[in-house]
Order: sequence, then structure tokens, then C-alpha cells
Amino acid sequence: MVTAPLEMTPVTMSAQSHLSENPATEKPVQSFSEMLTDALKKTNELQLESDKLNMALAAGRIEDISQVVVAAQKAEIAIQLTLQLRNRAVSAYQEIMRMQV
Repeated sequence: MVTAPLEMTPVTMSAQSHLSENPATEKPVQSFSEMLTDALKKTNELQLESDKLNMALAAGRIEDISQVVVAAQKAEIAIQLTLQLRNRAVSAYQEIMRMQV
């Protein structure tokens, strides 16, 4: 039985993005500090919105309490996430400081 060697033919790859991405219009990459600052601003905005709706509910200007509850839950989740990120960052810093060089 005679076996023929495999012939490797060059494979051309061509693909189109199904996400309608245009390389010329891509957003610039944000630094970590910019992303963190944006996240903290968004958390603050959610908290201020919740406070505003709570005051409006207390004044009797809101009839649907579900808006107030949803805003309060969004703010609470954002604050919990922020605290967990802070705790992880502090823990990582402490772990690095305990390392012996």
C-alpha cells in the first residue's frame, strides 16, 4: 500500500463582522481610572435619583410607589457592588504588602 504525503495548501481566511463594526469608528480605549471614575459617577447619579424620588414620594407627588422602590434597589445594588470592589482592592493591596521581596 502506497501512501501519498499530505499537501498543505494555503488557506485564505475571509470573514465579515456580523456586529456592523466599522474599524474607523471604534471608540478609544478608556484607562482603568477613567472607567472607575465613570462607574462611581453612575453610582452617585443612581443614589441622587433615589433620594429625589424618595423626597417626591414623601411630598405626595408620586402615585406609583414601584418607581421609588426600583430606583432604591438600583442604588442599593450599585453601592453594594462599589463596596465589594473597594474591599477586593484593599484586600489585594494588603496581600501585595505582605509579600516578601
